[in-house]
Amino acid sequence: MIQATPSQTALRVALRRAAHQLYDASPLVLDDPIAVRILGPEYLPELQKTATKLKKPFSTALRAFLVARSRYAEDMLSTAVSQGVTQYVLLGAGLDTFAYRNPYPNLRVFEVDHPATQQWKRVLLETSRIPIPQNLSFVAVDFEHQTLPAQLLDAGFDANVPTFFAWLGVVPYLTLEAFRSTVCYIAGRPTESGLVFDYGQPRSALSKPEQLAHDSLAARVKLAGEPFQLFFAPGEVAAELAAFYKLEDLGSPEINARYFGSRTDNLRLLGSAGRFLSAWL
Repeated sequence: MIQATPSQTALRVALRRAAHQLYDASPLVLDDPIAVRILGPEYLPELQKTATKLKKPFSTALRAFLVARSRYAEDMLSTAVSQGVTQYVLLGAGLDTFAYRNPYPNLRVFEVDHPATQQWKRVLLETSRIPIPQNLSFVAVDFEHQTLPAQLLDAGFDANVPTFFAWLGVVPYLTLEAFRSTVCYIAGRPTESGLVFDYGQPRSALSKPEQLAHDSLAARVKLAGEPFQLFFAPGEVAAELAAFYKLEDLGSPEINARYFGSRTDNLRLLGSAGRFLSAWL
């Protein structure tokens, strides 16, 4: 039996998505009616603490990045569905809630994560009485003993139809070898398949204030047992995606213009560390 142990980074991301629903002004960047509910009573006190951090610039900017990241992925998924994609794979799904508010009846969703994190999520879903949709499949992958392609196939994934992959909040924690292996697998999917992920620029590319913020965040995730490992400059990540076309690589100015330009509050990205990228086959 696998002990249900939450990923601390997955929990922190979920708390910030939930805080957006409660504390940020309308219109919401990510309208997610499941975000608060999935956390249940166990994490409600932690969520309530967020109210004391609303005006801290770094906390606000990080929340903005996380909700815009999910919104961007779902916007790109909408494009994929309009092009005929019928499978959606979330790599490192964490407490992502898309599958429980999926507006596309013909879209099958596969949530991929470590067995312990996935078991924890399923306990939260049961506790919160959130039903598991029929078009959702959980794919537990222990990468020390299993492979992504084999586990997806066992879950009913069809490798021969176009698929959209979301890889959010994962790349900075990978080795370069693991990143390339996953990109290679996705690049082998049929034409019209797509991919979205976020990545961080190297510390050396950041301003001095951003380096301090980077160091603070890096220390916290390392303490949680999930240290940062992998960073790219935009040209470097583009070279890794040579098999793809129509790359869109967004930095803070572009993300702010797209998702925060009309807001009257302080919710927006700061600095240049984090970027979003989408690509197609």
